[in-house]
Amino acid sequence: MKIGVLALQGDFREHLLAAKQSGHAALTVRRIDELAEVDALIIPGGESTTIAQLARTFGLFEEIKKHISAGMPVYGSCAGMILLADRIVDGAVGQETFGGIDMTVRRNAFGRQVDSFESDLNFAGSQMRAVFIRAPWVEEVSNSVQVLAEVLASDGKRHPVAVRQGSLLATSFHPELTGDLRVHRYFFDQVCVGAIK
Repeated sequence: MKIGVLALQGDFREHLLAAKQSGHAALTVRRIDELAEVDALIIPGGESTTIAQLARTFGLFEEIKKHISAGMPVYGSCAGMILLADRIVDGAVGQETFGGIDMTVRRNAFGRQVDSFESDLNFAGSQMRAVFIRAPWVEEVSNSVQVLAEVLASDGKRHPVAVRQGSLLATSFHPELTGDLRVHRYFFDQVCVGAIK
């Protein structure tokens, strides 16, 4: 498969490497013609408002929304999760998302940069170490959203931190920073295979 990584801001290089290590062609996406070339898209961690604004500047915002609506497989990590959410809590004034996953996400839910942490969790039946950096968590999901992982948060509740809805996958953590390819392989082997004709 040709995997595109939205390369406007954030840790896109690490996702490119993870796609290549998983045996796929990996391309940066900064223009509409590059988006048209790929079978699936990864939206990296970074600053969600900046990524959305740059997508508008580069003429990609509406195109990405169209591709999501048309069923293109998309995986978003951290800021990418926020950008795939239909609803945001504690977002910036006027903050936009591409949407697609019927969930409400709380931006910076785990705290600021200094509150970043690592945690063991069960992702889709597999134990793994997860890195959380200024991460969101999921406040609520509809019945059409599958929860793949959750953690016990500071508010005393278990919150989803990995979800899937059809051809869309999102995690609030950064698997691209650990060298563990299981989340990426789940996206390529489970999500993409079912969605790409």
